Amino acid sequence: MATTRHLRLQERIMQETALILRDLKDPRIGMCSVVRAEVSPDGEFARIYVSTLATGDAAEAAMKALRRASGFVRSRLGEVLSTRKVPEIRFKLDESLRNGQRIDEILRDLGPEGMRP
Repeated sequence: MATTRHLRLQERIMQETALILRDLKDPRIGMCSVVRAEVSPDGEFARIYVSTLATGDAAEAAMKALRRASGFVRSRLGEVLSTRKVPEIRFKLDESLRNGQRIDEILRDLGPEGMRP
């Protein structure tokens, strides 16, 4: 079970990472949004889920650029976090928005006759 302190750390990492990504100059990253952050219980690792408007190869290139920038992001987080250790950053592509859009398309294709109680 996550403690209040742990949840606050996750929220702070999410907010600060969003600010850091906004300042990155790599054009491959494009428009990325930080969706959520999960920090391991021991604080060693942080999995940061990002959503991007890019698809296919462009999304893959954006994720590759984010992974290459993870050391920079970690060092910038170290400057603003008041923790003894700064977690190792791992970026993951969040597919929930795309999955939700796909479900909406399927439901629209079914039409009213597919919506039985």
